[in-house]
Amino acid sequence: MTETTSGPARGSRTKGSKAGKGLRIERIHTTPGVHPYDEVVWEHRDVVMTNWRDGSINFEQRGVEFPGFWSVNAVNIVTSKYFRGAVGSPQREKSLKQLIDRVVRTYRAAGEEHGYFSSPADAEIFDHELTYALLHQVFSFNSPVWFNVGTAQPQQVSACFILSVDDSMESILDWYKEEGMIFKGGSGAGLNLSRIRSSKELLSSGGNASGPVSFMRGADASAGTIKSGGATRRAAKMVVLDVDHPDVEAFIETKVKEEQKIRALRDAGFDMDLGGDDITSVQYQNANNSVRVNDEFMKAYETGSKFGLRGRMTGEVIEEVDAKGLFRKLAEAAWACADPGIQYDDTINHWHTSPETGRITASNPCSEYMHLDNSSCNLASLNLMKFLRQDDDGHQTFEAERFAKVVELVITAMDISICFADFPTEKIGETTRAFRQLGIGYANLGALLMATGHAYDSDGGRGLAGAITSLMTGTSYRRSAELASVVGAYDGYARNADAHKRVMRQHSDANTAAERVDDLDTPVWAAATEAWQDVLRLGEKNGFRNAQASVLAPTGTIGLMMDCDTTGVEPDLALVKFKKLVGGGSMQIVNNTVPAALKRLGYQQEQIEAIVAHIAEHGHVIDAPGLKNEHYSVFDCAMGERAISAMGHVRMMAAAQPFLSGAISKTVNLPETATVEEVEEVYFKGWKLGLKALAIYRDNCKVGQPLSAKKKGSQGAGAETVAVAPAAATTAVEKVVEYRPVRKRLPKGRPGITTSFTVGGAEGYMTANSYPDDGLGEVFLKMSKQGSTLAGMMDAFSIAVSVGMQYGVPLETYVSKFTNMRFEPAGLTDDPDVRMAQSIVDYIFRRLALDFLPFETRSALGIHSAPERQRHLDTGSYEPTDEEMDVEGLAQSAPRESEAARSESPRPPLSVAKPPAAAPAPKEAHSSTELLEIQLGLNADAPLCFSCGTKMRRAGSCYVCEGCGSTSGCS
Repeated sequence: MTETTSGPARGSRTKGSKAGKGLRIERIHTTPGVHPYDEVVWEHRDVVMTNWRDGSINFEQRGVEFPGFWSVNAVNIVTSKYFRGAVGSPQREKSLKQLIDRVVRTYRAAGEEHGYFSSPADAEIFDHELTYALLHQVFSFNSPVWFNVGTAQPQQVSACFILSVDDSMESILDWYKEEGMIFKGGSGAGLNLSRIRSSKELLSSGGNASGPVSFMRGADASAGTIKSGGATRRAAKMVVLDVDHPDVEAFIETKVKEEQKIRALRDAGFDMDLGGDDITSVQYQNANNSVRVNDEFMKAYETGSKFGLRGRMTGEVIEEVDAKGLFRKLAEAAWACADPGIQYDDTINHWHTSPETGRITASNPCSEYMHLDNSSCNLASLNLMKFLRQDDDGHQTFEAERFAKVVELVITAMDISICFADFPTEKIGETTRAFRQLGIGYANLGALLMATGHAYDSDGGRGLAGAITSLMTGTSYRRSAELASVVGAYDGYARNADAHKRVMRQHSDANTAAERVDDLDTPVWAAATEAWQDVLRLGEKNGFRNAQASVLAPTGTIGLMMDCDTTGVEPDLALVKFKKLVGGGSMQIVNNTVPAALKRLGYQQEQIEAIVAHIAEHGHVIDAPGLKNEHYSVFDCAMGERAISAMGHVRMMAAAQPFLSGAISKTVNLPETATVEEVEEVYFKGWKLGLKALAIYRDNCKVGQPLSAKKKGSQGAGAETVAVAPAAATTAVEKVVEYRPVRKRLPKGRPGITTSFTVGGAEGYMTANSYPDDGLGEVFLKMSKQGSTLAGMMDAFSIAVSVGMQYGVPLETYVSKFTNMRFEPAGLTDDPDVRMAQSIVDYIFRRLALDFLPFETRSALGIHSAPERQRHLDTGSYEPTDEEMDVEGLAQSAPRESEAARSESPRPPLSVAKPPAAAPAPKEAHSSTELLEIQLGLNADAPLCFSCGTKMRRAGSCYVCEGCGSTSGCS
């Protein structure tokens, strides 16, 4: 496809032609003299997206222009997510042509400016081929490219970031700031906290260190504040801690304890669903946690020996633990709440191309990008189904040669993007420009395997997946070596050349050792072998342009943009899909891959029609007429009657991992009945099979998941979900009692406290009045001069809070909402219990919490008085005194109200709990996940989309909404 100044390259346009400076680009799909836009039929559509739960319109743009073969879903998502300009304004994009041109022209111009192309003709071919591939959904860049490239805003192209933090307060505060800026832009970041000294070590002043788990609380609160204040509904985070850190047990247990809190609060009537009003009181929920284990620990686990936890400052062993016991705690925590995941440190760094610069210590939130600290990676994914060819006789081939050419095109474009990209921090920009990390990957693997008659959990399926992954990465590094001869190797290559070439040999050796299974994967392996031979030859001569080339990302939104049936490396969700229709309405259809698979397996047309009809009616293949039992596994899916086993997922990851620069974003699903021992086995096998990272999810292990129906006690102890019945089923009607709060005003004479305060130099007064027998009921604030804007706003705020309290809103709700709110004035206060405040509002509600909330409630919110903090330093834990346990009224000496008196009061309870009601079975599905629930009578552990209310589906280790394209991850 190319040739460079170093001589003719494989696949050049003219055999033996002399290459100029730059790449010679070969046509793959396009025709000279014909623009790709002129080869398709365009049509205009109206995009109207509604929240089906209340009928409100989320988005509307009429008359948008797209090719006729694009699905309604893809059109809706691209129009609402990626078109730039204010809706309704002349500047608003209204055609896919404008979107693609905005991106492609920017890439072409940068490529020409930086000397990537041999001639203007080659630049034009690059332009046309890139346009064709995007137009025909052959591949897609990650979302930040569509958001930012070609616009007036910073042209950020990366979705994945890794930060770093050292053992100093300055570094920790920089971490909070840098993470916040990344969240603000809608992306996610990960980092390793293992450099921070443990709570079992001393500070230079002689006191005990706080430890990384303590600082995680602050970062979690920051992420929660940013996600609730902006358009991004979830701040994607990854927090990693090394297994030899002395605080590793506390780290493992953080989310387990919070899950127990969620259950207790839910049982007390609080709304603890994901996105619920009360879930914000729970900590550590904005991050994915992973423990970084090394070979030393895993071998100690294997042999049942002791393992040393090492001090961060000296590196000496300060405590020995039983490795089996610690690994068991890790498995128990993951079983209970899906966290923490596991990362295999020595395996990761064994495949590291730049170890002389630094170790790989962390990953992005979805665990597929793993490289140097303070770096980023831009992603792109290919649609594998676009390379499957089937002739009239049913013979199938994977077009390895065309696939390789598209990979070369995409890698070239991705590398060009680093030339003009902006980055959220200077450090990230410097590292990324010096190492030029790329993350090419693919989507639709599950659909491809089914269409070719391969079970996901089979040797043939793994063989084809491994071959495609090897060809993709080998071709990427070959192009990287060709680019190095044209525009130079990455800046860090000279220092890391030996290591980089060693890793290339490791990939090549794995490719040689891989088993060839059948007629589909064998030609792909042959093409991959040729590619790796070129990599070794050209790399030795030219070096490499990129320190990293490939990952397997979740491909959530962009997977929907490409009309993929499956995301990333995932299997199919189910055999029956939900499909939107042009002009409104929807229907359920059997996957298009099912007939292709049956034809590949040798079934006749009449048999195929009967089997498809059976699937349409039942949602599965069990007892389908004429279908052989040995072919059932081909149609196994992620959910349903024949769900793929946990080890089936792990083995598929192991088939692809040796041929990836990075790792794989994937969650291994386990049934609710899975045991802790099974989780332990999955994590152990992940290490044995050479994976870099692994996460599990046991169905229904988390309370904070909004399911389609809930009913306490319906399925025995510990089970709260009600299976969603088929639409035709009748449901019992339960009487729902509606509770309305009643305002209880304060008496004319009321006890009160007036507190003077100073926050960041601003002075004020707060008067807090209480009921004689029932706690706080009124707050007044005095700031600045009477008649000023600030004084007026504080008066209005005081009245709103006071009225809310008199209607029964609990003080702890206000405290959880308004503490950590940041704005000026902020800084030092004159209050010994609250030395620093992020704003006046932050100070006020911390002071009110200290004066009026019981110790347990305050402690859960992280609010303590100076004596309590001192006692913690002295003893290592809080032990509330009798006086503290009695704090509930106006002053600590106020008598505690009896339960009988509370029940006789006409004032409603502080938390008005609505009784759980059985939701009727949905009459209509709004996504494939909901359709699956109706079809199979089960509940999917997936959150509801914040934007449109549709139940999301899993995409790697994240979730994606089929309705509007929103994701819960970092891409």
